[in-house]
Amino acid sequence: MRLVPMMLSLAFLLLAAPLSAQDDDGLRPVTHEDVWLMKRLGSPVVSPDGHHAVVSVMEPSYEKDGDVTDLWLITVDGSAPPRRLTATPGGESGVDWAPDGSAIAFSAKRGTDEDAQSQIHVLPMDGPGEAVAITDLSTGASNPKWSPDGTMIAFESSVWPDAQGDEANAERTKAEEDDGINVSRYEIFPIRSWNTWRGEKQTRLFVQAAEPGAEVTDLLFGSELVQNPGYEGGLDAAWTPDGEALVITATENLDEAAFNDVRRHLYRVPLAGGEPELLTFGDFSCTGAMFSPDGEQVYCSYEPINDYVYNHNEIARGDWTGAAIDGELQVLTADFDRSVSGFDLSLDGQTLYFNAHDLGHTRLFAMPSGGGPVRALDADSAGVYGGPQAAGDRLVTTWESGVVPAELVRVDPAGGQHVALTEFNAERAAELDRQAFRSFWFTSSKGRRIHNWLVLPPDFDENEQYPLVLFIHGGPFSSSLDADHVRWSPHLLAAPGYVVLLTDYTGSVGYGAEFSRNIEGDPLKTPGEELVEAADVATERFGFIDPDRQAASGASYGGHLVNWLLATTDRFDALVGHAGLVDLEGQYSTSDVIYHRERMNGGPAWGDSPVWREQSPSSYVDNFSTPTMLTIGEKDFRVPINQTIAAWSYLQRMQVPSRLLVFHDADHWIMNGKEAKYFWDEVHAWLAEYLQPGD
Repeated sequence: MRLVPMMLSLAFLLLAAPLSAQDDDGLRPVTHEDVWLMKRLGSPVVSPDGHHAVVSVMEPSYEKDGDVTDLWLITVDGSAPPRRLTATPGGESGVDWAPDGSAIAFSAKRGTDEDAQSQIHVLPMDGPGEAVAITDLSTGASNPKWSPDGTMIAFESSVWPDAQGDEANAERTKAEEDDGINVSRYEIFPIRSWNTWRGEKQTRLFVQAAEPGAEVTDLLFGSELVQNPGYEGGLDAAWTPDGEALVITATENLDEAAFNDVRRHLYRVPLAGGEPELLTFGDFSCTGAMFSPDGEQVYCSYEPINDYVYNHNEIARGDWTGAAIDGELQVLTADFDRSVSGFDLSLDGQTLYFNAHDLGHTRLFAMPSGGGPVRALDADSAGVYGGPQAAGDRLVTTWESGVVPAELVRVDPAGGQHVALTEFNAERAAELDRQAFRSFWFTSSKGRRIHNWLVLPPDFDENEQYPLVLFIHGGPFSSSLDADHVRWSPHLLAAPGYVVLLTDYTGSVGYGAEFSRNIEGDPLKTPGEELVEAADVATERFGFIDPDRQAASGASYGGHLVNWLLATTDRFDALVGHAGLVDLEGQYSTSDVIYHRERMNGGPAWGDSPVWREQSPSSYVDNFSTPTMLTIGEKDFRVPINQTIAAWSYLQRMQVPSRLLVFHDADHWIMNGKEAKYFWDEVHAWLAEYLQPGD
């Protein structure tokens, strides 16, 4: 059931009308349809010879079950246009190339049965042929990985802990469905994750010959690892070079999540059976094993566990003996003051390529695979690059910017220049009146250099004045990037005639570890001050910003900061907050993750840290005076709905003009197309009521 909104005046509805108008140059403002219906590309998967890449392309829809997702084949040298590989109702995921490039494996649902599970399919790539399902498990199958000789495929399935074999799992599932009891029982934390209640099933590793009807082996059933109450999969399996085992990532102490940092480590799982062997251990997490082409080293994403809440993601390397890691891991990026995202090895194994947030962008970097200096492929590159994939002497990745939707590109590692390989969204993007983001810096009252983006409205005129709207990013360990966003689009916010300000407050990433860590023990106060300072600086520097019409908006951690602004300043004419906390202890005690919040705030809520009260917006309810619209997904377990209801109750008690939207089927994100459009219509109407663009 949709919450009935307050009546909107006809005048405010008319203010939204220019959204569909065209400028003199034929360009038009961005609409929600433009943002939502842009095709969405997954990460490319490059063939063993580097000549081709397979990418998943989603064609979104506003209609239920209307989304279409298919695989496309891309020629890396650009000599042939992209070719659609699949054309079925169900989408595909987890693509993996056979070692000789003759086939790909992927996970997909097929058929019209709503209860059907995803299965592993194999599609020949060396000639005509249809994809063939090679698994038929009642629990489904995902994330296939070919063995080095191409004869076997490993995959994951979510199964009952005590059930061995598919028949036993099917019987257990049927029994659960037939007993008529809808209850969950817990003895350890956590009990929820993002938008789901945690269930009894666990992710385990399976293997079979790469052909239909082959015998399936559950490599982890009965092992001490999966019987440990702290076990959780997320296996990210990789075959060892000799093909005799797989290396997986597993959580070893999830049962301590309420009072300890959760560690994830690598395990070797023998193909012949037996107990998984722990390969890494200590106060760090090591995830996603990748072997060098010669099989002599293994690489992983590495995150230390220490006195800081925030730590960079690093790349670590260990010498591989054939069955174990010899000695301690070497952290290769320890001197690189940025957090590494996706990485890949060159085909000769001599170079590591990776991406990282850097000063409001996501850039590509390279370093020797054995350690050494890091170089930016292009230190001045604009936009956002995805995780690079080596393709011969080139790289393939996604790239986007604030004005260019994500497309697949080929990158020259020597100079960093890229060439577009796809143009799935070029035609729609060419119609839109979107200017490149403007960048500016200022020094805060605490002496910190703060980066900002300005997003300009359509048909922008430097000599006019426009209302200012802050667009506060979530995280906090995130950034405002030179890119658009399907959920929180700066250009869509600017479309009615606003200048939008995006500020990377203290805690944001891409500016060094110290800058991110400065938020620890100071979760809202300093970032909130910096947001106000940013608005002041922007108003002073840019004459096209109206000092008398200003608002602020944000979601998740940005929603926390919206509530902090509500509590500590009356300088804004209106506020819009999605999924924001109003009480630090209230979110801590009901969220799906909690321990890092305790550390962030200087100790437990029942201790002597003053942060819990001094930096809770609810401590300053008597200051609430700014008209505020609050929105929330009822199934949000990260920032539970009680926080928004509490903030709403305080606003109503203080008789502040306010509006509440509860999206009953949404979680932390509003990902139903029609509901997302409704959300944006309401945001624009609320801001128009208090900012009156065009006056």
